[in-house]
Amino acid sequence: MQQYHDDEWGVPTHDDIHLFEILSLEIAQAGLSWNTILKMRPCYRAAFDNFDFRSIADYDSVKVEFLLDNKGIVRNKLKILSIIHNANQALYIQNKLGSLDSFFWQFALDKNRDESLQDDFFFPKKMSLELRRLGWKFIGPTICNSFMQAAGMVNHHSKGCFLAQGN
Repeated sequence: MQQYHDDEWGVPTHDDIHLFEILSLEIAQAGLSWNTILKMRPCYRAAFDNFDFRSIADYDSVKVEFLLDNKGIVRNKLKILSIIHNANQALYIQNKLGSLDSFFWQFALDKNRDESLQDDFFFPKKMSLELRRLGWKFIGPTICNSFMQAAGMVNHHSKGCFLAQGN
């Protein structure tokens, strides 16, 4: 966990595949500990083609059954189906806007925005509402908030953390 915190969590990322991975792992984590998912991450990467959503979008019922039999991942059918479904939605966003990066980062906190809008859940709520409007599944403000933290869109390191940078 310490290495993940020091090297990955909160580091801004703009890679579409990595953004999709982070969001998918946040979906898998819902109701579980992040440590559990972090330990399973290599299995998730292998099972989900390194989170290449272009490949995942083509998964069929045979692949779903294979995933449900994979003991290295959380075998929750709703979560698995949502990742596959969301891969198709990611393709839509990429085709419409050119990248997931431009879509997701539009919700990032901006120091120049109105301070009254800077509460912890204002932008995650906006993101989750827009994702749901676009048809994404297993998405809510809590998952979006965790995703935004992990992807470096917000800085939630504690004030004493060496990564706080102005918190």
